[in-house]
Amino acid sequence: MRPRTLKSDAVMTVRFKRIHPAATLPAYAHEDDAGMDIRSVEDVEIAPGARALVHTGLVMALPPGWEAQVRPRSGLALKNGVTVLNTPGTIDAGYRGEVGVILANFGDAPFRVAPGDKIAQIVVAPVVRAGIAEADEVDATERGAGGFGSTGV
Repeated sequence: MRPRTLKSDAVMTVRFKRIHPAATLPAYAHEDDAGMDIRSVEDVEIAPGARALVHTGLVMALPPGWEAQVRPRSGLALKNGVTVLNTPGTIDAGYRGEVGVILANFGDAPFRVAPGDKIAQIVVAPVVRAGIAEADEVDATERGAGGFGSTGV
C-alpha cells in the first residue's frame, strides 16, 4: 500500500506592510516550498565569527493562532557558513515591529549582504497553546532522563 500524502488547498493570508522603499514582499520560490524567501533592505558586512541584525523593511500581521518561523537558507549555510543565529526565530501573531534577521557568519571570509539579497526564509505555522499543570511526580519512560547524545553518535 502506498503511503497517503496530504495536501492542503487552504490558504491563509498574511499581510505585510512595507516600511522601507527597497522592501520586497516575501515569496515562495516553488509551488511546494514550505518557506517564503525574505530579503534584505540594507548593505551589511558580517566579519567571520560576527553576527548582525539585518533589516527587511517589512512589518508582518499574522492572525491569532499563527506564528512565523525565521529559518536559515541552506545555500548560505553551505556556501558561506552563514546562518540564522536563533533558528528558528519566532515571530508571534501580536508582534508589529519590523521583521529582522540575526545572521551569523561562521565562515572564513567576510560576508556581504546587499539590498535585495535573500537572507532567510519564513515558515508560517499554527500555534498550539499548552495547558500548564504542576505535578509531584511524572511517569517513567524507557528513555528516562537520557539525552545529549545518550543514544550514541
